[in-house]
Amino acid sequence: MGIVGIICEYNPLHLGHAKQIRMIRQLRGEDTRIVCLMSGNFVQRGEPAIFHKSVRARAALEAGADLVLELPVTYALSSAENFALGGVRILGQFCDELCFGTETGSSESLMNTAKMLLSPEFKDALRIYLDQGLSFPAARQRALAQLGNNTQLLTSPNDILGVEYCKAIIETGCRMKPLAIHREGNYHDLEADAENPSATALRQRIMSIRPIDDYVPTDLFCHAAIHTLAAGERAMLCRLRTMTDDEFASVPYGSEGLWRKLMHESRRQSDLESILTAVKSKRYTRTRLNRMVMCAFLGIKDSMISTPAPYTRILGFNDRGREILRTARENHLFYNVGQRVDDPFWDLEQRCADLYALFALEHPEPPGDESRQRVTYFKKS
Repeated sequence: MGIVGIICEYNPLHLGHAKQIRMIRQLRGEDTRIVCLMSGNFVQRGEPAIFHKSVRARAALEAGADLVLELPVTYALSSAENFALGGVRILGQFCDELCFGTETGSSESLMNTAKMLLSPEFKDALRIYLDQGLSFPAARQRALAQLGNNTQLLTSPNDILGVEYCKAIIETGCRMKPLAIHREGNYHDLEADAENPSATALRQRIMSIRPIDDYVPTDLFCHAAIHTLAAGERAMLCRLRTMTDDEFASVPYGSEGLWRKLMHESRRQSDLESILTAVKSKRYTRTRLNRMVMCAFLGIKDSMISTPAPYTRILGFNDRGREILRTARENHLFYNVGQRVDDPFWDLEQRCADLYALFALEHPEPPGDESRQRVTYFKKS
């Protein structure tokens, strides 16, 4: 019996995600245990998840996952590198393989590129191009090309994240092996493909009040509350307009004076899009700025992002998932969702949950949701 981990967002879970879970069992056997480490109420794009984490966790269990854990918010709102490292730190303690979908589907190629990115030669070449004012993705491409590596692997979003997973596996020295599978369809498609829809396309459909029934394996989303960035924009602007200089200086991703530029534009522009557009430059990606602003809103400081999360939340499980937890708890600290913990990280979780409630599309939701949550037990029929 093997345990395969998946680091995911399921924003929302769709037919392609369900296919990945089925493929794991086709490749590794029906008795394979599957653990999903899922972003909670905020995702790596620097936005609120469109559906609450409890709904998405239940959808994962219905799709065949055995155990659903919450990726701590300080990892979920990180760069691809720290997102991957945080996830691997957790799953690497008890999983045998890490499965992820990529455009190439080649574990060997991704691992070779990861080794190159960790080499001293690459770091020296990267610094040269960064000093020329190139953005990090562009500088990385130039440095890899200079060293003769296949740069095509870092042009597609899932390949890029797959390489980061491989880097994290190498850096942590964990026993997990990468299990890359080919991801069909286009990650950025704005129109949903019948068999391989993108989460981006489904979010567009949801926000334009179009049905997604044909693209998801569950009816859980039909009546679930929708959360959008636009719905909470005024709350975010209120926070940005009242932050002190010192608070801006402590925001993650604000190095090289970027925090100061954000501070000035927050005190000058009338809406969030205008702030982000004014701060944007070729050196910094838009997703970095999105994460920076969301962290500012949530009160997440740079020191929190760089500190390993002290524990992991359990969102849901079936009987096989309960067995996995017995093993996992030998090496890691887990708490049920809703369980009070005597740790400053608990306070952060409560704050993030209360502020997520302000992104509800129809009307703001009441605070205190986090302490009311309970683990979902899914009994297979």
